[in-house]
Amino acid sequence: MSEHWWRTAIIYQVYPRSFADSNGDGVGDLPGITSRLDALVELGIDAIWLSPFMTSPQRDAGYDVADYCDVDPLFGTLADFDALLAAAHERGIRLVVDLVPNHSSNEHPWFREALAAGPGSPERDRYVFRAGVGKGGTLPPNNWQSVFGGPAWTRITEADGTPGPWYLHIFDSSQPDFDWSNPWVHDRFREVLRFWLDRGVDGFRVDVAHGLVKADGLPDYEPPAGGSMGGDAELAPYWGQDGVHEVYREWRRVLEEYDGERVLIGEAWVLPLRRMAQWVRPDEMHQTFNFGYLEAPWDAVALRAVVDESLAAFGGVGAPSTWVLSNHDVIRHPTRLTLTPPPPQGEGIGPRSPRVDEASGLRRGRAATAFMLALPGSSYLYQGEELGLPEVVDLPDTARQDPTFIRTEGRHYGRDGCRVPIPWEADAPAAGFSPTGSSWLPQPAGWGSHARDTQRGIPDSTLEFYRTALAARREHGLGAGEIEWLDAGPDVIALRNGGLTIVSNTGTTPVPLPVGDVVVASGPVSDGELPGDTTVWLRAD
Repeated sequence: MSEHWWRTAIIYQVYPRSFADSNGDGVGDLPGITSRLDALVELGIDAIWLSPFMTSPQRDAGYDVADYCDVDPLFGTLADFDALLAAAHERGIRLVVDLVPNHSSNEHPWFREALAAGPGSPERDRYVFRAGVGKGGTLPPNNWQSVFGGPAWTRITEADGTPGPWYLHIFDSSQPDFDWSNPWVHDRFREVLRFWLDRGVDGFRVDVAHGLVKADGLPDYEPPAGGSMGGDAELAPYWGQDGVHEVYREWRRVLEEYDGERVLIGEAWVLPLRRMAQWVRPDEMHQTFNFGYLEAPWDAVALRAVVDESLAAFGGVGAPSTWVLSNHDVIRHPTRLTLTPPPPQGEGIGPRSPRVDEASGLRRGRAATAFMLALPGSSYLYQGEELGLPEVVDLPDTARQDPTFIRTEGRHYGRDGCRVPIPWEADAPAAGFSPTGSSWLPQPAGWGSHARDTQRGIPDSTLEFYRTALAARREHGLGAGEIEWLDAGPDVIALRNGGLTIVSNTGTTPVPLPVGDVVVASGPVSDGELPGDTTVWLRAD
């Protein structure tokens, strides 16, 4: 692999519980991932981002960690993790693991010790405890609301039965926030980093990387309508505070103690992008997810604007831009890009939502992917998008597990629709996900029609489109290239990169196709025309 691999890498997100189940319990696991690595080699990726697999009560799909240095039995053992890491490295695939430093599970020993130690103890200082307000402290310390709905504070009862202080949880009540003003917290997380780096991981994707530090005094704050993870012009007092940057400078120094290029990748929902770029200054993280790009509509003017903004913002601090369309927190992009407007991040869609034509969505989704993969920098893929999977809409309420659905009493569907276990073999139990046919979220009827074995080797399939695009991207060095914008008509965006001309028609009316040999096409092109919702890569004669 080349120097600074992360600058141009294709990084594939594996959501373990929905990828491959080896033992038949209906939940994906680490041995299942290991058994399917060759499919990812064939796809043409450079690295895996492995979503949470650490010990957890699974109240929030593993983002509530009860032991940062072990594997949850649901997914296997540390030996299984070591085997996965070794197998990935043998195949030339790097492995980045998810780390959740904003909060732990309320079942973590650190929090249990804090509860047991009582008021005024050093143990309590590990987390954000505050006295309530009003008579007897019966009201929360401030008006902050949880991202998942409802108050961001829960009051505890002391061991003697008396009402105690309140603890902060920006997410679920089972996820108490750490107090990052406490050096003890810093020390523990440096130990966690070293534990996994010593095992050989290639880096960390940092959950809620814009959280951790809260504004002094914890002032009241009313988020804008639809506000959620922090992608708003005004910073909330619990998002994007300056103190987070010193944390990542500490972590960068730890990573640089190790041989090889280990990386920090931030989930930082902050806008505008010039603010997000602060997370990837030379002594901090290496990358952060480009949520400005993810949230851009399928529109030529909007896309050109966000690409220009991204390249300027990230390039201004010497970092590569990243590009992403789907992940485990958002509606899958073949569905989302057809919703006008899409619901706010995290709310999801379900049976009462407007219906999306799946064929039209897939056509637009493939076109958006082809445009994204032509851009310089690093791109992220979410498991199953190479199969053209849509968002699953018709999940029964009884099957939904996202805390958002539970805490809003069903007003918001949440994120389960993008987390349904993926199909591998059309005629196998659970479409090849599990040998017993079990599946922790139900797969919809006809899910097997998307299965990998039905698409492999079929020229027009979504799988083969992804393989062709990734191979051409590597061959022409697009990830390390530079773009030159070309004049284009309304609804069309065109650029040149790596000796190729890339043209996307974001409208519905066919437009003339420039002269050149087609290297990649997201959909059929003929008679010298580029149909709507189609992207082509052309090589001049």
